[in-house]
Amino acid sequence: MAATMNRQILLKSRPAGEPSAANFELVGRPVPRPDEGQVLLRTLYLSLDPYMRGRMSAGASYAASAELGRPMVGGTVSEVAESRNPGFAVGDVVLSYAGWQDYALSTGGGLRKLDPKAAPLQAYLGVLGMPGTTAYCGLLEIGQPQPGETVVVAAASGAVGSVVGQIAKIKGCRAVGVAGGAAKCKFVVEELGFDACVDHRAPDFAQQLAAACPSGIDVYFENVGGVVQQAVWPLLNNFARVPLCGLIGQYNGGAPTPGPDMRSILSRRLTVRGFIVSDLAPKHPEAAEQLAEWYRSGRIKYREDVVAGLEKAPESFLGMLHGKNFGKLVIKVA
Repeated sequence: MAATMNRQILLKSRPAGEPSAANFELVGRPVPRPDEGQVLLRTLYLSLDPYMRGRMSAGASYAASAELGRPMVGGTVSEVAESRNPGFAVGDVVLSYAGWQDYALSTGGGLRKLDPKAAPLQAYLGVLGMPGTTAYCGLLEIGQPQPGETVVVAAASGAVGSVVGQIAKIKGCRAVGVAGGAAKCKFVVEELGFDACVDHRAPDFAQQLAAACPSGIDVYFENVGGVVQQAVWPLLNNFARVPLCGLIGQYNGGAPTPGPDMRSILSRRLTVRGFIVSDLAPKHPEAAEQLAEWYRSGRIKYREDVVAGLEKAPESFLGMLHGKNFGKLVIKVA
């Protein structure tokens, strides 16, 4: 192997409020060598996802915080560059969690071999990976949409939201998206096949959302929080279900956004459940099989925002928190 230097982007400091480039540090270190039973992974693609903002903080959460002075965490598609593990050969391509760096060591645990001929490799970080699985499990297990119901999804042009709406259509529902800007809303309707998409930046957003949901809302897949949640809440029907996947609009702290009317949860008998995709692990094999089938048949479409260069990860990540990406954000590392 010719390379001797491993670029890493470290978490240098924890943000107070909104993160900045100063919270990250790019360093170069020697490429590690695998011991017996290990493999050396070369990162091909790095996934950037909203949950990473939570990992930057030190507060208690569903997962451990990213460590200061260590590479930022993140899902990757990697190639086996060296192997001292009989289960993996040089050249194997795997789904991994190597983080923001060129190379990483692994014992092989948790690695999933990929077929480069089945789909573009970066798709395994989006529609065929964690975001697609999150959409499938969260909508079907918690949202339980029924034919004829109205499903509203926030961040509808994103990696999770775009799949949620398309699955809702496959299940016979009316799918209404919420996205930021005319271009994203047009894509959601014309390319992904949603019935409607409303721009949350519009001054009359709440009125437009109500017009797009004349029969109310039966399932609200929450990815954003804030003003979108406030507009959705009065439109929820009795017995509506709210899979709470993320709150990207609130991750940077500041003044808390007014929350749901708890009395309405009682009076309308709403089901609101926060979930992490790992909670629904028994459903993951079903999700992988079904998503792959829908992908092959063209029933699920997706869009990617691919940025070349590991050094672009911090800038791209910060932009994602403000909705500057269009589709699943992936860094092409090698």
